[in-house]
Amino acid sequence: MNTSNPNTPFLKQPRVQRVLYPALVAIALVAIWHGLVVGLELPPYLVPSPGLMMETLIKEWSTLFGSLLITMKITVLSFVVAVVIGVLISFLFVQSRLIETALFPYAVLLQVTPIVAIAPLIIIWVKQPTASLVVCAALVALFPIISNTTLGLRSIDPDLQSYFKMNRATRGQMLWRLRIPSALPYFFGGLRISSGLALIGAVVAEFVAGTGGTNAGLAYQILMAGYQLDIPRMFAALLLISIAGVFLFVVMAWLTKISLGSWHASEIAQD
Repeated sequence: MNTSNPNTPFLKQPRVQRVLYPALVAIALVAIWHGLVVGLELPPYLVPSPGLMMETLIKEWSTLFGSLLITMKITVLSFVVAVVIGVLISFLFVQSRLIETALFPYAVLLQVTPIVAIAPLIIIWVKQPTASLVVCAALVALFPIISNTTLGLRSIDPDLQSYFKMNRATRGQMLWRLRIPSALPYFFGGLRISSGLALIGAVVAEFVAGTGGTNAGLAYQILMAGYQLDIPRMFAALLLISIAGVFLFVVMAWLTKISLGSWHASEIAQD
């Protein structure tokens, strides 16, 4: 529901400000970046100018965009795997405090274990390169789904819970009609975090695997650019990774909006 005042000046409308202010900050940062490179006469092999980075991005577009598609493929697959497994584990946890108490520490263990420490083992154990990268990235993205969804499934209104019990609702009815609707805001919050972590996990896994050739992701392009001291190309690849991360966050925010925008206060209040 849109509650914005139609008489509000264009530049003061919340939707315009959410786009305008970050854009102004970006322009200012790029201007400062360019000014420092020119003023300090920094060589391109240390820090390229924004113009040189964009020129390199255009020149190397076919190679870098192909690598971006490979990285995004790993990211999306690992994100889907993390969401499915995380939701199933959360449903298991909410069935019994005993199960949650016994198993939740191991979910925390996955979160605190550096992926770079276990990625080589996973790559050795899982022979298929794409599958091994997906497993590594999914492990990174899994915990926010488990923790947020479990918290949401447990954060139900006590009065509503008493009402359901008074009407002799079954465990399944309480899950589908009470717990899941209450958990949706937490779940979508977990999606925003997990999508970015899936991208980070994919890039880190590519760094560890070092796969090249036609299956090379952006991490490989960054490694090769570093070896060749082609810093403008490295910056161009980093820019694509950043844009991909922003894109994933925007998509998750859009899904949250269309799912919760008509009934949940956290989204209605933003209009």
